[in-house]
Amino acid sequence: MTIAIVDAYGAGRLLPEALRSRGVEAVHVRSARPDTRLAYRPEDFAVDLRYGGDLAATCRELRALGVTGVVAAAESGVRLADQLAAALGVPGNDLVRSPARRDKFAMREAVRAAGLATAASRCGSALRESLDWARAHGRWPVVLKPSRSAGADHVFVCHSLTEVADAHTRIMAAVNRYGERNEVVLAQEFLVGTEHYVNTVSHDGRHRVVEVWRYHKRLVDGRSVYDYEDLLALDEPGVRELVDYVRAVLDALGIREGAAHTEVMRTAAGPVLIECGARLGGGQTPALLTRCVGADQVNSLAYAIAEPAGFLAEAEAPYQLKSRLRCVNLISPRAGRVPADAGWQPVRELPSFAELVLNAPAGSRLTRTVDMATCPGTVYLSHDDPAVLAADHRALREWEVTWLYAS
Repeated sequence: MTIAIVDAYGAGRLLPEALRSRGVEAVHVRSARPDTRLAYRPEDFAVDLRYGGDLAATCRELRALGVTGVVAAAESGVRLADQLAAALGVPGNDLVRSPARRDKFAMREAVRAAGLATAASRCGSALRESLDWARAHGRWPVVLKPSRSAGADHVFVCHSLTEVADAHTRIMAAVNRYGERNEVVLAQEFLVGTEHYVNTVSHDGRHRVVEVWRYHKRLVDGRSVYDYEDLLALDEPGVRELVDYVRAVLDALGIREGAAHTEVMRTAAGPVLIECGARLGGGQTPALLTRCVGADQVNSLAYAIAEPAGFLAEAEAPYQLKSRLRCVNLISPRAGRVPADAGWQPVRELPSFAELVLNAPAGSRLTRTVDMATCPGTVYLSHDDPAVLAADHRALREWEVTWLYAS
């Protein structure tokens, strides 16, 4: 069996090895605009095709290579993976609803049409549209963001019409993480509640829940920055309702095959969609997650591809939380540098330290962290005692402010 992976960047770089361990070969297809700032391992592919806009020609190449399936590994590959799967006649996601799996406003409309709760929104290119919507909405703050980006790129929390005007202007003047100029701005209700994400793997319309996490964010210069996430047990209050809502969202978006990363706000009225990516979630640490819940999204996706019957037989089995896990997103408070290996030693000696994942090599220059693109990396903390996790987290944040990134 040979599978085409579209944009094996970021977490997608882990998929070829997971597939090979199950006897599946992979070829790589690069979309027109991948996010090349994410990690990539070219040595994992004997074949690396660059998509030049001719779908039929790319399909001929893939058929000649014996490709029998297509999977999107990163956000930039979602639309192309949909198109290739349909053109090749292999299992894939609903092509009609493909735009709703990339454009956040179309996504909201598809989910709303399915009768599910969504945030009040307006999408447009003119500044007047954003200002008029915010004025009519009448509740502050509101959120402005590009309709087709990812990773908290140019997401602004605005508390006044002046801030709305500034955010709209900045978004329209920018390009997104995939090199595309922003053509419209999504203005959206600020959802009050607790943010979560759910990572899933689907096959033949059946959805396996691999992990559920609770987000914690902070505001930096009016922009929402990821602080840390906690892995949750399925029997914690409200989690079952979240899982049921996410399954319904996947159905509403036509996601029948592959991985998905769905962000949801648990409000007083119930779960409300923030956004859903039809690809692997970022920041994958397969061995660590398997230790904590018995599985991980990367290897679950490989399992669904290589052994679909076995995957379906286990799809409804709930995971069991074996150990608490916290993912701390590093935040540089000012310009600095990524520490050398020895500089991380105090972090590694924390009682709950489990793993360090850096986004840039030692000595690389850092700017102030304002989004995921400027996040230096992540530290994973794991311990049975929540007090130990909290104390180690506080120590890490103090070190970031005082000496960790000293240039």
